[in-house]
Amino acid sequence: MDKIRIQGGRPLSGTIKVSGSKNSALPILAATLLTHEPCTIHRVPDLSDTHYMLQILVHLGAQVERASGVVTVAAEKIASVAPYDVVRRMRASVCVLGPLLGRCKEATVSLPGGCVIGDRPIDLHLKGFEALGSAVRVEGGNIKVFAPKLTGAVVNLRGKFGPTVLGTDNVMRGAGTGGCRSCHVPQ
Repeated sequence: MDKIRIQGGRPLSGTIKVSGSKNSALPILAATLLTHEPCTIHRVPDLSDTHYMLQILVHLGAQVERASGVVTVAAEKIASVAPYDVVRRMRASVCVLGPLLGRCKEATVSLPGGCVIGDRPIDLHLKGFEALGSAVRVEGGNIKVFAPKLTGAVVNLRGKFGPTVLGTDNVMRGAGTGGCRSCHVPQ
């Protein structure tokens, strides 16, 4: 629908159901990796990208239930590796890098899939992780981040095209929870 035309001169009344934003839902779903506790997220849009993110969470070890726009994620024990076959479908898969670093103190995530609107680098995400004290390597198509201890820092995430909202969110989630014993690397 391109537009709504209202004729009449009477006040509008009624209700409509509005789904949540994909660009908000993806980082929120990824953030569920930060806790052992079950998380329930409402108004998650029924889109291919949210389905892909849920598949990534399942691959990492989370248990996921979805019904009528409500998603429950329980990430009691998680892996710290997200390989190419599960992250290749969307650029937003990089959203799991910060939470995995924050919780497991290490993460290996394949470079994210392409974007139809053009090249969208993640260099500012990596710059932010390094500023907090992480060792960052990109090798063989994988981003490897390791930080036994993160340190607070002033981080400038402005790039040549402006600041990065997703990068800021990702780095903040990377600052995480202080680590835990519930991460595992798949065999």
